[in-house]
Amino acid sequence: MTGYWIWITKLELVKTLLTLIPFPVISTYDYQLADLILDHSTEVQANDHVMVQLIGLNGINLLRALVQGVRKRGAHPFVQIEDTEVQRELVEQGNEDFWKIQAKVDQLPLMKQMDVFIGIRASENIYEQSKASKEANKAYSEHFLTPVHFDERVNNTRWCIMRYPSPAFAMNAKLPTREFTQFYYDACLVDYGQLKKAMEPLEKRLREADQVHLKGEGTDIVLSVKGQNWIPCYGRHNIPDGELFSSPIIDSVQGVITYAPSVYQGKPFEFVTLEVKDGVVIDFDSSNNDALRDILDTDQGSRRFGEFSFGTNPIISSPMYDILFDEKIFGSNHLTLGKDYELAPNGNSSTIHWDLVCIGADVYLDGELIRKGREYVVEDLKGLNP
Repeated sequence: MTGYWIWITKLELVKTLLTLIPFPVISTYDYQLADLILDHSTEVQANDHVMVQLIGLNGINLLRALVQGVRKRGAHPFVQIEDTEVQRELVEQGNEDFWKIQAKVDQLPLMKQMDVFIGIRASENIYEQSKASKEANKAYSEHFLTPVHFDERVNNTRWCIMRYPSPAFAMNAKLPTREFTQFYYDACLVDYGQLKKAMEPLEKRLREADQVHLKGEGTDIVLSVKGQNWIPCYGRHNIPDGELFSSPIIDSVQGVITYAPSVYQGKPFEFVTLEVKDGVVIDFDSSNNDALRDILDTDQGSRRFGEFSFGTNPIISSPMYDILFDEKIFGSNHLTLGKDYELAPNGNSSTIHWDLVCIGADVYLDGELIRKGREYVVEDLKGLNP
């Protein structure tokens, strides 16, 4: 009998403790973010098929807010929750045949039925896949990521991708968790209508321009954008957002460019410097040259550039090893290795797309200085200064 009463006592203690543990409450910010994504970014309508994908369990409250919002709008959520440790195992152990089957049997048929895709990237370790081999990354990118996401999702759904704050994310930004979380929501919930209006004069100038020249510390590079399409980004596909992108004429890029810290395929780079001739990387230096060499040797298009962009988010000021934030840094540009986008093509094909960011270079359009460091100096572009 003594053992029985001890068990009952323990059971009651557990019940009592459970009542003291607060159930995670969805914050007002998460509801605001969900509404922004559903109404502004993806324009969810009744009867839409909406895939909501969460990678990493940290973003569960935003997932809950999104699922509630999808149902309130009369649409149909299809929920995917992926554990980052399992995903690491799959990438490391997967090969060409494995990813072909994953795409063909599961993800591609499902993606073809979606009207909307919302992806929450909530991993707490950005280096989770750093040990995956060059061959493993190529197999995953070529036979899963490209057909399912680049070809189907990007071109045939209304999609939006975002990160979610965490203590690990705050560490990369070198901020206290509370301060970083507030920064995260401030950056995500900027006035995108105002930002769109501020970008319009720059878009007009770029559509009329031929040569762009970036000049700064470790950077002296020219490229042509003559006749290229320009896409202003104001919260439609990325949260946070704030960029204006196109692609360079493929063989026009000449010179040297130095980039801010970056992480790609789980591998960290404190800096990357590329020497370019006739649009092709001919020499390089970085804090991780073996990994950089593997990336550059992925395929024929991986030493060429598929995107050129201006970052314009007024809240984001410094790199934090996360490209969805870093490529939006005000006063920055990214000249992207690899695949172009169909919206602004230049003919470059590759299984990689690495948005590398150059911060604070002077910018000349056809010889006219329009930005000195990070500050726009011509009158019609001063609305882009924070």
